[in-house]
Amino acid sequence: MSQVTQILVAIDKGDVHAVDQLFPLVYQELRQLAGRQMRQESPGQTLQATALVNEAYLRLVDNKDQHWNGRYHFFSAAAEAMRRILIENARRKKSVRHGGGHKRIELDKALLIGDADSANDDLIALDEALEKLSQKDQKKADLVKLRYFAGLTSDQAAQVLGISPTTADRYWTYARSWLGVEITRSE
Repeated sequence: MSQVTQILVAIDKGDVHAVDQLFPLVYQELRQLAGRQMRQESPGQTLQATALVNEAYLRLVDNKDQHWNGRYHFFSAAAEAMRRILIENARRKKSVRHGGGHKRIELDKALLIGDADSANDDLIALDEALEKLSQKDQKKADLVKLRYFAGLTSDQAAQVLGISPTTADRYWTYARSWLGVEITRSE
């Protein structure tokens, strides 16, 4: 059993000090996970990877009802928390209170950064389609979250979900096609 898994078990048993031991051990991996997710975001993103890690970690350890089934489960939950934070951030940026999609931008920068609003729309459309897929087939939706948001390989995601790598590849092909059709249909 890895040290991370041992600490997660201690947290499940109510050891308050274990939470303090966990963060230094998982910080670097969470930072890499956040970095992968931030690279998929549009340039000009105001949320930094460090803030994403800190917010996700707080959400994970503050949830007293959460029980960890090992290291992969923890990192899957971390990826899900980061995904939700990014979705909330994208929705917040689109809200009227925050400019309703209007923002000041320097002309020379506008030529370099691309359309940030379009990227937020894409992320929100993906989230909505992913929610529909999870109602239809939760395991396929979980696979997409692990592959796309957590950055796991097909084999790693298969291990987390308890399915064979071949099944994971089939699910991935189906889910990508289904999401593509659903996103196109919603546009």
